[in-house]
Amino acid sequence: MEIKKQQNKPPQTAVLRQILRRCSGLGREKEQQEGLPVDVPKGHFVVYVGENRSRFIVPISYLDHPEFQGLLRQAEEEFGFEQHMGLTIPCDVVAFRSLTSALR
Repeated sequence: MEIKKQQNKPPQTAVLRQILRRCSGLGREKEQQEGLPVDVPKGHFVVYVGENRSRFIVPISYLDHPEFQGLLRQAEEEFGFEQHMGLTIPCDVVAFRSLTSALR
């Protein structure tokens, strides 16, 4: 009988929440200091999609969907966790809209 050591790796949902916490505050302090509107409602976050980095505001509840988690894994593989220009999803805009409309 082989006993496997349990790694101290946080579960995927914990990792996703850490990413969200980092991304949800990006630029917010600067926007409030400059008097610019903060257009992201509570319970939502911003992602950028496609070659032209189209901006989408999506609900946090999308993090629970396996299809959206797959997009986040692709983003991690392509860009890593240190995305300084916002959370970018490596996906075609049409495919992203199709996926998110199915999640509603």
